[in-house]
Amino acid sequence: MIFKEETIESQYLYKGKILNLRKDLVYSADGGVTHREIVEHRGGVGLAALTDDGKMVLVRQYRKALSRDILEIPAGKLEEGEEPSWTAVRELKEETGYTAESMEFLGRFYPSVGYTTECIHLFLCRNLTPGEPEPDDTESMETEEYPLGELYQKALRGEIEDGKTLAAILMVVGRQHESIDG
Repeated sequence: MIFKEETIESQYLYKGKILNLRKDLVYSADGGVTHREIVEHRGGVGLAALTDDGKMVLVRQYRKALSRDILEIPAGKLEEGEEPSWTAVRELKEETGYTAESMEFLGRFYPSVGYTTECIHLFLCRNLTPGEPEPDDTESMETEEYPLGELYQKALRGEIEDGKTLAAILMVVGRQHESIDG
């Protein structure tokens, strides 16, 4: 039987626009008491946008946490009370300019269950219509398109470093194989 930690008390160390940092005092499995630091995050969406010729649309943008640019799928955070599907439509247009005639929920995942509540909802976007990106004032990114097979190989070689992008590539490739195998 797995031990469930019971919270004795919670204290907010920081409350921000994107996340909150909470420190919980909990009973641990050994019968003692320990602290858990939890990052609360509303979650977000990630978009596996496929063009009619089988290319996946990605964005390259500078990420301050890494102090460099990184290649990733279009994505964005959920706004208060916003449904993930609404966020998906908004973020695809903002970051790439594309709109999708077809949007299918692929699944959700938790990027780092050891310290954050963040949940990312992945969507497969097809039948894309190009348009002009509408990034937020503070965003700067470039759109790039790659054949799905090439991205899969990049993922296997460790050249794709963003977790949500890895998950999206593997889920889309996996679905294609399901339709071939099943």
